[in-house]
Amino acid sequence: MARIAGVNIPTNKRVVIALSYIFGIGPAKAREICTTLAIPDARRVNELSDDEVLRIRELIDRSFRVEGDLRRELAMNVKRLMDLGCYRGLRHRRGLPVRGQRTHTNARTRKGKAVAIAGKKKVTK
Repeated sequence: MARIAGVNIPTNKRVVIALSYIFGIGPAKAREICTTLAIPDARRVNELSDDEVLRIRELIDRSFRVEGDLRRELAMNVKRLMDLGCYRGLRHRRGLPVRGQRTHTNARTRKGKAVAIAGKKKVTK
């Protein structure tokens, strides 16, 4: 099993698919890595030589910010917004949608499970 950027890459998948298991590398970057290193699309991870795995690892370390560094950077960006007290930071702090979505209805993913309000009666006509 190949280990790249601290992630165990699945051995029986194609290289392009397996590289997308790394946080920060999607399908486009995975294809870019394979074309840069001249690895065919049909090649599977278990067919890679140790030299090719080493070249992939070095290219990712040199060219891309992935896994822990990327997660840390994203967390620091959100923390910076919250410390500034800007509108986006306040929305993050309150756990509400940040990008202008409506919250009167919907937004359940961000707000959490709906809580019933005690004493509120439904009005019937």
